[in-house]
Amino acid sequence: MLRTILVLMLTVVAASPAAAQTFKTDDYDLKLSVVADGLDHPWGMAFLPDGAIVVTERDPGTIRVVDKDGNVRRPLANVPKAYTSGQGGMLDIAVDPDFEKNELIYFSYAEPGDGGAGTAVARGRLDRAINVLRDVEVIFRQYPKTGGGRHFGSRLVFSPEGHLYITVGERGERERAQDFTINRGQVIRINRDGSIPEDNPFVGKDGYRPETWSVGHRNPQGAARHPETGKLWINEHGARGGDEVNIPLPGRNYGWPVISYGVHYSGAKIGVGTHKEGMEQPVYYWDPSIAPSGMAFYTGDKFPKWKGNAFVGALKYQLLARLTLDGEKVVAEERILDGLGKRIRAVTDGPDGYLYILVDENPGQVIRIEPAN
Repeated sequence: MLRTILVLMLTVVAASPAAAQTFKTDDYDLKLSVVADGLDHPWGMAFLPDGAIVVTERDPGTIRVVDKDGNVRRPLANVPKAYTSGQGGMLDIAVDPDFEKNELIYFSYAEPGDGGAGTAVARGRLDRAINVLRDVEVIFRQYPKTGGGRHFGSRLVFSPEGHLYITVGERGERERAQDFTINRGQVIRINRDGSIPEDNPFVGKDGYRPETWSVGHRNPQGAARHPETGKLWINEHGARGGDEVNIPLPGRNYGWPVISYGVHYSGAKIGVGTHKEGMEQPVYYWDPSIAPSGMAFYTGDKFPKWKGNAFVGALKYQLLARLTLDGEKVVAEERILDGLGKRIRAVTDGPDGYLYILVDENPGQVIRIEPAN
């Protein structure tokens, strides 16, 4: 009975009050306000139609709903067990484009099994009345699973047509990233029910898996859909240097570990250098590495000078990189929030026109970014 009472008391956790912080940028003074606190290494977030946020917690392998008033609900019931070791756990989350009709949310996680783990994606119907996921089904599993806790990816992005893109890392097995009979270092494209689109680039081709969209990636942990072109953009971790921004096109090879702008952690050269025929060049790269995380394009009206800019979180440098674009070229970078002193795991623009970030700590936070004036 006592345990039941305690569980009920913990159903809702209010965000702790915090004074707003102010930061200067080239265009705006920014005010940061904590929306939700007390999260355990939050990894992914997505807005529901009413302005509430669904947030994943990597280490405990849980999903929570943050209400509009900042209250953090208890973890959703009926969520699959995640492999919570190293970089594994509950990872990204996305809301179905037709959520108001079907109540479906999609989430990626490190799935245990077969003596190891691999990136998996599941979906379920969100029943907020009793805080549970219903009709949960796994719609993608990285093949094959392997040991170790590194490089799961993994971001989820819907295409304009409603297909689901999934980024998967090479699981630390760099030489296998050029073995296209398995899922290592790829962008995956599936239908929302897990079936394979007939126009995927490798459908019917020997030596390739039909769910594969592009290959030769290392560990893509940021992804976003361009608001005008609809194209998928991703960012991925290099080794020592060579973090990249790419626009993964169907059937293209992005080179890892044959080409890179970085070196191995030992200082040794990677592959053949920075170029090879038949392998794509990045849109942009960082050297030294910033350890890029989540990615978003700004589409709101609160920061008009930033409309169309790309934002990338940085774990190592604990900042937010603002990228100014000219078409598909990055023409300028401004590093903001570099005095925050927190690992930024994810970034998105909210339906209210503000920017939101996740702080990957315990306790972790959802933070809103607003113009200070």
